[in-house]
Amino acid sequence: MATYRVTTLVAAPPDRVFAAWTDLDRFKEWIGGVTRVTDLAGSIDQAGSSYTVWFGRMASPTEILAVQRPRHLRTRFGNAILKGESDVTFTAEGDGTRINQEFVTRGVISGIFARLFAMGSYKGSFKGELEAFRQLVERDNPGPG
Repeated sequence: MATYRVTTLVAAPPDRVFAAWTDLDRFKEWIGGVTRVTDLAGSIDQAGSSYTVWFGRMASPTEILAVQRPRHLRTRFGNAILKGESDVTFTAEGDGTRINQEFVTRGVISGIFARLFAMGSYKGSFKGELEAFRQLVERDNPGPG
């Protein structure tokens, strides 16, 4: 089991940031390798709901473990190379939102791949995806509030 943390400040209020984060149709715009999201069962606002994120032909079933709109989202995800939990908080900071994300992986293979994704800020890394998300939200929501 390994734990990785990333953070960024987004120039938009928490409700807009949370809404963008939970827009499953936009995952492929900021999460490296995502080709589609299918099989939504339940509401993105409700613990126990689930969906499947696809990376080409590789499925990553995801379950929402906890949610408090627009402050917190915790999920469990998993596929052959990366499985674990993601815990994300959205906190108002000035005119923006501080995102803090923590990944906790399960298994040796996941630990190895998570270490690779945690290194640097390249496209597809944990930091790179968070930066791509920040840019997406700020492009869609220019200016404070």
